[in-house]
Amino acid sequence: MTQKVFFFGDGRAEGTREWKDLLGGKGANLAEMTNIGIPVPPGFTISCPMCDAYLSTGAVPDGLRDEVEAAIGRLEQSSGRAFGATENPLLVSVRSGARVSMPGMMETILNLGLNDDTVQGLARQSGNPRFAWDSYRRFLQMYGEVVLGASAHLFESLLAAKRMVSDVKTDAEVPVELLQALVIEYKALIRSHTGRPFPMDPREQLWGAIEAVWRSWMIRRAVDYRRQYSIPEAPGTAVNIVAMVFGNLGADSGTGVAFTRDPSTGEQRFYGEFLVDAQGEDVVAGIRTPLPISKMAELWPGPYAQLMHVQETLEKHFTDMQDLEFTVERGKLFLLQTRNGKRTVGAAVRIARDMVREGLISQGEAVRRVQPNQLDQLLHPVIDTGRGHVPLATGLPASPGAASGMAVFDADVAEGHARKGEKVILVRDETTPDDFHGIVAARAVLTARGGMTSHAAVVARGMGKCAVVGCGALKVDAVHRQVSVGDTVVKEGDWVTVDGASGHVYVGDLPTQPSEVMRVMLGELPADRAPVYQAYSEILGWADGARRLRVRTNADTPQDARQARQFGAEGIGLCRTEHMFFEGDRITAMREMICAHDEAGRRRALDKLLPMQRSDFEGIFEAMDGLPVTIRLLDPPLHEFLPHGGGEEAKILARTLGLTRQELTHVIESLRETNPMLGHRGCRLGITYPEITEMQARAIFEAAANVTTRGVTVHPEVMVPLVATHREFSNQRAIIDRVAAEVARETGVTVAYLTGTMIELPRAALTAAEIAGAGAQFFSFGTNDLTQTTLGLSRDDAGRFVPFYVEQGVFATDPFQVLDVNGVGKLITHAVREGRSVRETLKVGICGEHGGEPRSIAFCHAQGLDYVSCSPFRVPIARLAAAHAALE
Repeated sequence: MTQKVFFFGDGRAEGTREWKDLLGGKGANLAEMTNIGIPVPPGFTISCPMCDAYLSTGAVPDGLRDEVEAAIGRLEQSSGRAFGATENPLLVSVRSGARVSMPGMMETILNLGLNDDTVQGLARQSGNPRFAWDSYRRFLQMYGEVVLGASAHLFESLLAAKRMVSDVKTDAEVPVELLQALVIEYKALIRSHTGRPFPMDPREQLWGAIEAVWRSWMIRRAVDYRRQYSIPEAPGTAVNIVAMVFGNLGADSGTGVAFTRDPSTGEQRFYGEFLVDAQGEDVVAGIRTPLPISKMAELWPGPYAQLMHVQETLEKHFTDMQDLEFTVERGKLFLLQTRNGKRTVGAAVRIARDMVREGLISQGEAVRRVQPNQLDQLLHPVIDTGRGHVPLATGLPASPGAASGMAVFDADVAEGHARKGEKVILVRDETTPDDFHGIVAARAVLTARGGMTSHAAVVARGMGKCAVVGCGALKVDAVHRQVSVGDTVVKEGDWVTVDGASGHVYVGDLPTQPSEVMRVMLGELPADRAPVYQAYSEILGWADGARRLRVRTNADTPQDARQARQFGAEGIGLCRTEHMFFEGDRITAMREMICAHDEAGRRRALDKLLPMQRSDFEGIFEAMDGLPVTIRLLDPPLHEFLPHGGGEEAKILARTLGLTRQELTHVIESLRETNPMLGHRGCRLGITYPEITEMQARAIFEAAANVTTRGVTVHPEVMVPLVATHREFSNQRAIIDRVAAEVARETGVTVAYLTGTMIELPRAALTAAEIAGAGAQFFSFGTNDLTQTTLGLSRDDAGRFVPFYVEQGVFATDPFQVLDVNGVGKLITHAVREGRSVRETLKVGICGEHGGEPRSIAFCHAQGLDYVSCSPFRVPIARLAAAHAALE
């Protein structure tokens, strides 16, 4: 029979940290800590597949109850207490623990096993009746919310009334007699909500909690979290049942959360918070503002010294920054959890670089530790602190970055605004896991309560969202949807700015300045004064040494090219020539060409465009000195260059071109297409109007010749767009070769060049051997159009339903964001294989939006492509993702 339950305790565990698929991250790490001698309360883990089985059938898997009962017996023996006994009762926590850490997304229940009899035994055992009744009311509230579905605010209202009656500010000050009365009220509330009394049988309580944890795998916040981080649905979550240790026994007890390094900056210092006379949920929920971990050395020097030794041991053992949960029970330290800590990207690059220097990890492992998509955050702007803006309030800088948006006070409202493309800041007294979808939608999070390890702080850091927490000056009024500081009132819809680096909060939409990394690149900050830039630069240097794929950029101007080169681009994979025609006199000359009555008229207009294009290409070649530049010939349909409708712009254009309004209208109408994406565009224009291809080829080769004489090394690659047949390619290549030869004779400068095509139609992919045989020296997969033509989807219109498809599981991901490997990917695989079967030296790359997406880059690496090309700001991401693909 396959084992379903795994025990840990007494210095031995059934499992190790390698068993995460079976025991979940929490269970595997509890087992590992037990095995290496860390003080962990005894307990057992119900394996992850049991969750999958339960959710599939709705029933507890066969044989599991017997294994759990046997594990309870071992737990009683290990702890010296009895589950359900009135004297010396064993209480347990029931907690989730998925294979991939999902902090706060699923359910936890503490103090399970308490009832009207065992609470008396706990009071006698501890000698502290207040502690016993405080534990009981906590258990009733957690169980009532998580298992029985009663609303949290109903319990909180009753608790708030007790604070008011006793004239105290915190729950820890409510006297025992009022806690006893509160227990009676809580049980009445549960009976009113469920129609039956609270279960007094500890075993009934236990199975109710286990099933609730399993069900929490499918609650909205957990599903949203998995979707956000691409976490698989199977095999579900493990359930960890652990003997309770108590931080709410008095002044010699407490609980805390700590990180072995600063999760915001990456600085090598022990970092955390704790509360005296509290249980763990008090810290992460932000219910009370905690004390800094350094204060623990004064209050409890013995447990603090032990904690310092434990955190050093765990970081060296797991070779990563650890996020710890601990409890001190009457001066004795217990570790409740360790996991790799969530961190900002600035902290991630510093920690990874520093751990290489400390000999803990290799350079390759350091590269793997930094997630490619995170790098984007290092390039984001920050608040310009030199403008003299006065903050409205200051809280704890939980997650760096800067963001402005409309203040909103509800997660659903935040999501609604974000769907309309509006920028919002989620403002809450404190966040709960149920606010996760609002945090995803918001540009930043602002809370009045909570510490640096609160739910809002941890989740925001993990997502790279700006966050300020524990801003005590804020008076959040969620009912009236406003927040006030003194006489200043900010209502929903008013703009606020949040600075996650300083903790400052401002009224209005404040200006920003470049980030540290960008300031170094712009020459505004010396590199030796930029620790994040130094670590970023080293990590990317190691990544460049590990990767095989080259990384180019999509750039249409010299400025874009220069910036991309600063980001590490190794050439241009897509230069869109049509973008050069939309400015100033160029658009007029372009329109003159389109409206010409004959070839002679078109050539006169093209003669005006030639020097403009030549100048642009010279600038780009100079910016990319020594690197390849792929230039795509004119691609969009001609109607895109003409005004739509008959407004003032059309009137002025007709006069400029010497046409009547009727003549211009006739031209516009003659170019109108039912489906322009599949219409008269790309190479079809060059074949119909060969003079367009001639002009563009001449501009390319004259520019190359001119800069060559100035000492610039050029590697032009001319790309023919939207080829469906080898004959189309042959037609355009003949023009390109003829013009190249003419320019070489005229200038005396022979420039080596490549001619290739963009593969963006399924037929081109399927007949790749024929196209390569017709002389194509490179293929560049235009995956934006290839996705559209393969799936029969319009990228502009699919946004109406593709999100629903993803939500319903019809599509695993949006195919315009992540490459459709099973469809588009098979066409790419076929085209690469067929093309190289004819031309072994065929250069192959990708230049769609997928060229900057890590999962798509991994596919490109696996298929043997030579390069990916993406927008300038995605170049660092692509460099790191290409290294990840090679290292994996």
